[in-house]
Amino acid sequence: MRPWPVQRAEDGIMALMEVSVRRLKRYWKDMGPGLVTGAADDDPEGVAAYSQTGAQFGFQYLWLALVTFPLMSVVQEMCARIGLVTGRGLAENIRREYSKPALWTVVALLVFANTLNIGADLVAMADAAKLLVPAVPVAPVVVFFALVSLVLQVFIPYSVYAQHLKYLTFALFAYIITAFLIGLDWPAVLRGAFIPSIPLSGEAIIVLCAVLGTTISPYLFFWQASQEVEEEIDHGRATIEDREGASAVDIQKMRVDVWSGMFVSNVVMFFIIAVCAGTLYAHGVTDIRNAADAAAALKPFAGRWAELLFAAGIIGTGFLGVPVLAGASAYAVAETMHWHEGLYNTLREAYGFYGVIACSMLVALFIGTFGIDPMKALLYSAVFNGLVAPVMIFFIVHLSSDMAIMGDWVSGPVTRVSGWLIVATMALVGVASIWVMLA
Repeated sequence: MRPWPVQRAEDGIMALMEVSVRRLKRYWKDMGPGLVTGAADDDPEGVAAYSQTGAQFGFQYLWLALVTFPLMSVVQEMCARIGLVTGRGLAENIRREYSKPALWTVVALLVFANTLNIGADLVAMADAAKLLVPAVPVAPVVVFFALVSLVLQVFIPYSVYAQHLKYLTFALFAYIITAFLIGLDWPAVLRGAFIPSIPLSGEAIIVLCAVLGTTISPYLFFWQASQEVEEEIDHGRATIEDREGASAVDIQKMRVDVWSGMFVSNVVMFFIIAVCAGTLYAHGVTDIRNAADAAAALKPFAGRWAELLFAAGIIGTGFLGVPVLAGASAYAVAETMHWHEGLYNTLREAYGFYGVIACSMLVALFIGTFGIDPMKALLYSAVFNGLVAPVMIFFIVHLSSDMAIMGDWVSGPVTRVSGWLIVATMALVGVASIWVMLA
């Protein structure tokens, strides 16, 4: 028999581990729309933008991951709070409070940008699959990935589908593991992270717009608010009256979920930039077409495992990002047109909603299979996102600051100031990038 002090110490350690495991399980259970939204932000389009940033400018833009984390968290929390408190999606709230022509214009731009984004994502996923299995033809794989995403959204019940998306977030760890496989220059990484640097060139402005447009992106706003509503419905609150209002516990859980999701998103962004800076930029590879090009370019400098992990991450995050993009378009259009909407509905109950998803996929397939340059689609999508985002955030800040709409959960001064700062910054960068592209 062991001595009493040793036995007591072991019992204490076991009890602490049990408590830690229970807390971790509860934390994971509470994760939902915020985690999925944050992970979806690192879709293949985002991977391409971050990879190009690292390849073209090295570690100079690493600090953006630290800066965009609180900014995107504030915006996503406002969106989540609007959905949670009002029981309605973002587009429906805008439709109720503002002019319809303004909303239709913004939604049209959103759908256009999202569709370009889906097309670029599907091509990147197919190219990544070809890296894993070289004999795979790209065009049929693009169609296959689109059909799988469409079938999952249309025919899988929301409660099951939400868990499917949640577990797909683990695909993001591929990028973090890659960073530790290749042996980065960590002092240089830390300098890039904590000493801001903005290269003075037209290309740098466009890349900055692409990073902001893919990080603080309009499709995330619509998805976040609508998913909060879906969660409420999934918990039995079927009517607007049942969903209106929120308890302090609801708000606290939402905040933990949202900030955790945005943290994961920005950590992955940080490591993608760092990996491409430490390999591609360091060896003079400064121009890539898409995310799969970044994965292939890693092989000569970081080895086959780094290439495979990066490629697998692209496919995994694509299956996460494509449904979010198509779903965000469907929520926006259906709420604007006052159609039945939501993944909790069957196809027969919300044919308009699912029709938007299907049309988005079909147009994206055209983009992906008929030779349209995915990098141009990425660039145009990022520019559109960069221009539409500040307009959408303008509405979001107004809605979340309206006492009549939000009641006790109206935005405070710090949140409002942060919102207006994001509007001004993204508008300035968006206009500057357009100026550079037209010059």
